[in-house]
Amino acid sequence: MSDATDEVSADGDVPRASSDGTDAPETYKGLLTAYPYAFRASDSMAFRIYAGVSALFGAGVVLLFTFAVVTLLGATADAPGGSFTFSRAFFLFLMFLVLAPLVAPVLFVARRHRRVGSSLRYDRQMATTGYGFLLAMYVALVITTPADLQENPGGAFGAVAEFLYGLPNEAAIVPPLGAAILIYLTHRQLR
Repeated sequence: MSDATDEVSADGDVPRASSDGTDAPETYKGLLTAYPYAFRASDSMAFRIYAGVSALFGAGVVLLFTFAVVTLLGATADAPGGSFTFSRAFFLFLMFLVLAPLVAPVLFVARRHRRVGSSLRYDRQMATTGYGFLLAMYVALVITTPADLQENPGGAFGAVAEFLYGLPNEAAIVPPLGAAILIYLTHRQLR
């Protein structure tokens, strides 16, 4: 008969004892528990702040897409299946494309701390790439701003905003995609 201290995680590692002296395993079992684990395990203040910011943005993204799907369901309730069913699934796919790079730095840090141990440089770099993804999402939103909502902030930002407003809407995919790729490449380089 085994007790709780003999628990082995899914990748075969035996979890470490918690820092408070108890024998409770200090590991995580999914996305929601990876956040507090990574937050506690990291010594990087930049990463800890990113973990909180990405949790808030992630919750906002989930709420936004949930409301969008509910609105779509209401608008297409009387319609037969087919393309409307596809558009509902496409909303969920888009939500995944936004959420995955947003939470990836936290998941990578949690995994690294569970397997290898602490690395302040790694945590800081992953936080930096996460902030880069948030900035890239903002740039994508500026690119897709409708003409009647565009404002000129003036100064140096005015020139940047004017350039971004002038780009075609299809160009909005480039900054988030580049930032997501950078998150993965940074993880691969530093692991």
